[in-house]
Amino acid sequence: MNTYNGWTNYETWRVNLEIFDGLESRRCLIFGYCWELRHELKQYAEEVVTMSVRDPEAPNIALDYALAFLSDVNWTQIASRMLDDFEEDQEAA
Repeated sequence: MNTYNGWTNYETWRVNLEIFDGLESRRCLIFGYCWELRHELKQYAEEVVTMSVRDPEAPNIALDYALAFLSDVNWTQIASRMLDDFEEDQEAA
């Protein structure tokens, strides 16, 4: 299995870096626990990508590629990492 910078794959690393990095761990509580969180993270990232397109009704090959890229992300790994960070923040407080 290929990994990238300690993540499942390049897609997971890149989405975590560009969309979720710096997100306050307290916001994890908004999303819920890991199994629910992974679905919420995927939906949020898709909304970010979709909103970046000026006319979502028009066919857009860049959007199609971006959504295909998101389909390879390991959402469970990102959710687990966010929840671990939240727990560490709580212990440090």
